[in-house]
Amino acid sequence: MAEVVPFKGVLYNMRSPSVSSGEGLFAPPYDIVTPQYREELYSRSPYNIIRIDFGKEFGDDSPEDNRYTRARAFLDTWLREGVLIRSEGPRFYFYEISYTIDDREQTLRGFLGLVRLEELGKGNIHPHECTHSKPKKDRLDLMRASSSNVSPIFALYSSRERGISGVLTDAGQRPPYIETRDADLAVHRLREISDPVALGTIRKELAEKPVFIADGHHRYETALEYCREMREKEGPAEGPRPYDYVMMFLSNMAEEGLTILPTHRLVKELPADCMERLSAHFEIEEVAGNFRISDTLAGRRHVIGFYKGDADKWYMLTYRGDLVSDVPPVLSELDVSVLHELVLGRLFHPEGITYEMDIGKCLDLVRDGRFEAAFFLNPTLVSEVEKVALASLRMPPKSTYFYPKLLTGLVLNVFKNTF
Repeated sequence: MAEVVPFKGVLYNMRSPSVSSGEGLFAPPYDIVTPQYREELYSRSPYNIIRIDFGKEFGDDSPEDNRYTRARAFLDTWLREGVLIRSEGPRFYFYEISYTIDDREQTLRGFLGLVRLEELGKGNIHPHECTHSKPKKDRLDLMRASSSNVSPIFALYSSRERGISGVLTDAGQRPPYIETRDADLAVHRLREISDPVALGTIRKELAEKPVFIADGHHRYETALEYCREMREKEGPAEGPRPYDYVMMFLSNMAEEGLTILPTHRLVKELPADCMERLSAHFEIEEVAGNFRISDTLAGRRHVIGFYKGDADKWYMLTYRGDLVSDVPPVLSELDVSVLHELVLGRLFHPEGITYEMDIGKCLDLVRDGRFEAAFFLNPTLVSEVEKVALASLRMPPKSTYFYPKLLTGLVLNVFKNTF
């Protein structure tokens, strides 16, 4: 069963004159921070969490002085100076995000806690996407230096029980400890949950529930590797140690508030007979004069948008088959699998794939010649994520973009004294 426990998190000291406004302290997940935006975050506050989570590199960096050692130095200094403080006792942390998308107001609710590490797919914690090695090395180097989880993993569970929902509703009646806006104007609020009965209600409801990693596969695999390293270094122990857990944001997929956005694909070259190759597997419909691509694709099954630079048209590709051969049925039903396994993997064989969220930017990149074609997808469904994860399978990279993004820095899990 999934073991979820409260912890003594490290938070910004909102009574400190240096940080009392709460502005300029937080950052998006490191993997969506561009170099330009990192500079902006640095300029907002000398205490912005980006200095710890995704610090800058310099030409004279050395093994003794680099962005990982500087991250540890910032963490230690901010704790010593009282910029960061540790909660007095074990807590769960109610975290809600109010945001607007497609002119609809939404609220995502969940809580931050520690989850006992398990081998992925062999217990109650399930991944759904493939990962790359480079980001994992970066996160592991940071964890080795900081001995902490700086940013939470975004995870989902499914429950029709109302215990946790009631706890979060009660917690929401109190003023937030932190309230801040992100670059998309979403409002993030954090409240501490310390009542022993409430803590017990959360633990009990999740005890038999599988947990699905939505965003943060790299960080989870990094935490597993760090745990292995530390167990080998420190040897056996009677009970669990802080690094046997990882910090997660857990949200109930049975409730509303979660949005999954599609990530589109760009390729630099196409075979000369690309339309002929596609026509063997797809019905091809030309769409002229209407570039509202997401609206046109919405709700259609096994339909992929395709644009190759024509001034006034793009194409809808409707897959004729039910399943992609040699792919497990749960995966083969996904549009992203049809695109990756069949189109890109067997028909076109491009040298590389670039990922982009913005349809307009994709169109511009093809029109100006930097890419030869773009492929557009509908969003993956939450139910599809659950089915793939429970089958111990993984989707292609960037199959999901969970929105809104969690802020880094609201709570840190610093291993020393975390219980």
